Amino acid sequence: MCAAVYILSTVTGYVLTSALLLKCPALLHRRKRERFLSRHISHRGGAGENLENTMAAFRHAVDLGTDMLELDCHLTKDEQVVVSHDANLKRVCGVSANISDLAYAELPPYLCKLGVTFERDCFCEGGEDKRIPLLRDVFDAFPNTPINIDVKVNNDTLIKKVSELVVKYDREDLTVWGNSRNQIVKKCYKENPDIPVLFSFPRVLQLLGLFYTGLLPFVPLKEQFLEIPMPSLITKLKDPNSLTRSQRFMAWLADTLLMRKALFQHLTARGIQVYIWVLNDEKDFQRAFDLGATGATRRDVFLLPSKVLTSRPTAHHGPHLCVAVLPL
Repeated sequence: MCAAVYILSTVTGYVLTSALLLKCPALLHRRKRERFLSRHISHRGGAGENLENTMAAFRHAVDLGTDMLELDCHLTKDEQVVVSHDANLKRVCGVSANISDLAYAELPPYLCKLGVTFERDCFCEGGEDKRIPLLRDVFDAFPNTPINIDVKVNNDTLIKKVSELVVKYDREDLTVWGNSRNQIVKKCYKENPDIPVLFSFPRVLQLLGLFYTGLLPFVPLKEQFLEIPMPSLITKLKDPNSLTRSQRFMAWLADTLLMRKALFQHLTARGIQVYIWVLNDEKDFQRAFDLGATGATRRDVFLLPSKVLTSRPTAHHGPHLCVAVLPL
């Protein structure tokens, strides 16, 4: 009887403490400094309106008022950091060659027409700008625009050079970097811990495990950005008739587990921004913000609702006061 009472009181105490700290994480963790807040993030510069990852795309997005540019980086044979999503140029340039095997001067131009990722049966035709840009050119052109860098390959030289460029252009407060692979994120953080990192895929899974076991409020987190897809979008990206029942179920399950308002609110209270990608349907866009997301990644900039541009969040710099009422 005594053992049962002890176990019950321990479990009750754990649940109540976890619930309190989930609601008021400032009681245990110091809130991370939010160097910038982005409501709208242009995926590859807005790949639905201009050829992806080009200076024309970035300039168009910034001119229309985007809060952040999202781009990808690779390293050429002559060790130039270039902005490109694919390691092989077949899809975007029509040439089956790896960026790492070519000097920057040897890189071919983009094709005139590219398929838009995360959008079914959608293509973008570009203008005169078909050049693969250097990362330093992007930094030079947009010194005050936050930039989200996906370091595409596990290459120590690439990571070091990206860090050097960020420091050279004094962008440590305007940059977030990382990759879905945990090893790359670890190397990024080790190379320069002053540049905020995002959650890798394994860390997202760990985050969910901590959240659903009630351990998350007790665990310190080095990441400052959670960037995740909205799993329900799979039904829009593929032909609905081609999806099996099990695929639909897995999409529903992933969406149910990942799109949690309590999780987003807890992370936000700790100064961790939550970005959902890649959204272009207005209902999905609104759902992301209703769930408490900080921002959303989009392929179209022109379609950005004016109400989003006029309701930008404000960075939090002061102490966070929390009052929670827990059921007894």
